[in-house]
Amino acid sequence: MADPTLDNMLPPQMRAFAEQGVQNAQKAFDQFMTATQRAVSAFEGQATSAHSSARGLNHKVLEFSQRNIAASFDFAQKLLHARDGEELVRLHAEFVKAQIEALTGQAQELNQQLNQELTRHAANAASKVQGSA
Repeated sequence: MADPTLDNMLPPQMRAFAEQGVQNAQKAFDQFMTATQRAVSAFEGQATSAHSSARGLNHKVLEFSQRNIAASFDFAQKLLHARDGEELVRLHAEFVKAQIEALTGQAQELNQQLNQELTRHAANAASKVQGSA
């Protein structure tokens, strides 16, 4: 007897329903991110220049969030088209490995940006102290 594949195990209507669910979730997320970006932009328009570092970090975190969620949606789409359990396991392993690498890189990038901002603020504070002395 042939091994059952996921294509045979998942009725076409169920696969179509799952694909539509993923597409709807992705569309809702995209709308949420658009609204979030508008809100952040509106807030930044009112913020003072003293908050420029925080704004830069906020933008970076939003960018990383978008990338990570897009990767998750891509992974979900791939899972829906997996032919068998072995492919599911392979896709999952690839996704986990890629996300660990992405998150590690993102943490390093945030750390580097934060250190640069702290160094810049410390230098500005030092020059103000020296200027007032």
